[in-house]
Amino acid sequence: MENNETLNNEQTNQQQELSHSDKMIGVFTEPSNTFEAIAKFPVRSIDWVLPVVIVFILIGLMRSLAMLNEEVALQTRQAQIEMFDKMVSEGKMTQEQADKAIEGIEKQMEFMRGPIGWVINIVSTLIFGFIFFFIIAGIYFLFIKFFLKGEGSYQHVLVASGLTSYITMIQVLIGGILTFVLGKIFMDTSVANFLDLEKGSIVKFIVSKIDPISIWAYSVLAIGLTKLNRAQSSTPYFILVFALWILGGLLFFFLGKIFPFLGGFGG
Repeated sequence: MENNETLNNEQTNQQQELSHSDKMIGVFTEPSNTFEAIAKFPVRSIDWVLPVVIVFILIGLMRSLAMLNEEVALQTRQAQIEMFDKMVSEGKMTQEQADKAIEGIEKQMEFMRGPIGWVINIVSTLIFGFIFFFIIAGIYFLFIKFFLKGEGSYQHVLVASGLTSYITMIQVLIGGILTFVLGKIFMDTSVANFLDLEKGSIVKFIVSKIDPISIWAYSVLAIGLTKLNRAQSSTPYFILVFALWILGGLLFFFLGKIFPFLGGFGG
């Protein structure tokens, strides 16, 4: 028994650790083998910090670029007006308050299209993006620790989630390009973006989950969590990842009915 453990340790020591670029490529080409190799070595902060920083900077840039398109800017303004009109009709605010809020948003939108606005947008996206990232990773870790009895640490969840962000970058780029070119806001790459569905309807929510890149990214995340937690079966991790994706989206969907500004998180 001791000889086997010694042999395994020697094999691990002899095996060369993957570089970050190898891990990045491996997420696309062979995620299972890549995460299995990562699990044999100590966690590297760069494996989650670098991709997360890049993806949120990219999101901030795409949002700023999108607002240079007049059609997109007009749609954004119209969506805000509709939200305030709804709040007025529901008695949550007066028309005077709504008019002042709309005026303030118009000034803010104009300011955000300038260079200082771009910096503020990117920095705020980074800050709130990291907060959201840590919270989601914490939720995954708690479920894995107490329900799936995984061996991995919180840092392992950060690595799996961070490296998967490289796939998310493709979605952000495609969404940003489509938004700028077609003059229509693409929050993701789902089928719902290409269909004329009622905004805020349960049908649109369901169709929004038919998103090839999101499904790809969540599948790779499930594989990563399986390997980094040294689990024998990936099925529980696939169930966990996709259940949280759908149920989390449903939660924000219904919260969006009460608090309109949260509606966008629900898909």
